[in-house]
Amino acid sequence: MSDELWCARLGQVPYEDARELQRRLEAARQADRIPDVLLLLEHPPVYTKGRRADPSELGMGEDWYRMQGIEVAESDRGGAVTYHGPGQLVGYPILKLGGTRVTEYVTGLERVMIDSLGVWGIEAGLNDGLTGVWVGGAPPRGRKIGSIGVHVDRGVTTHGFAVNVNNDLQPFEWIVPCGIEDCRMTSVCRELGGEQDMAAFADTVVELFASVHGRAVVEVSPDRLDAATPVG
Repeated sequence: MSDELWCARLGQVPYEDARELQRRLEAARQADRIPDVLLLLEHPPVYTKGRRADPSELGMGEDWYRMQGIEVAESDRGGAVTYHGPGQLVGYPILKLGGTRVTEYVTGLERVMIDSLGVWGIEAGLNDGLTGVWVGGAPPRGRKIGSIGVHVDRGVTTHGFAVNVNNDLQPFEWIVPCGIEDCRMTSVCRELGGEQDMAAFADTVVELFASVHGRAVVEVSPDRLDAATPVG
């Protein structure tokens, strides 16, 4: 079982529903009832506030954002405020770290995003002192394309990473994304000049995630996740 990686592709899932599923999977992984899991999904429009979020990052006031049809949600992940929406690929690994340090795990997530983008013809990298994955170097010229925010409890990870693929970038302009002033966001769609195949991009991410972590992918359905983590 330890060599398996369950991969579940869930489509569009409300943020709180995804958080509740992560909690159930986290408990099951801590008890070794399931192997490591990678959830791939999209969210309806939502701003999430990480543990380092500051109210100034939502400068219009939370009610204004809700009037635009964007939910505002608390999150126990690391990091500041970010945006999730349709067309953005979100990955939530529920993974037992064992002897792996959290910094090594985060480095692995960065590598998965950078290498996946490279397969699609986008040269991406890191910037010292700035979170996430970037295209074109550091600000003001550089554009952020991938974000990371993780939580670890009793050696098991939740939350994870997000890559802008086809999503609307306007909502990022209404906040201070990831707490980085003058942060410009981009997407695979914007960099390549047209809408991309989300399912095919997800395939690339799954392949590279499994390679980085030395796992054999087993595609599972939402029903199987529910059966492995019964409510109550």
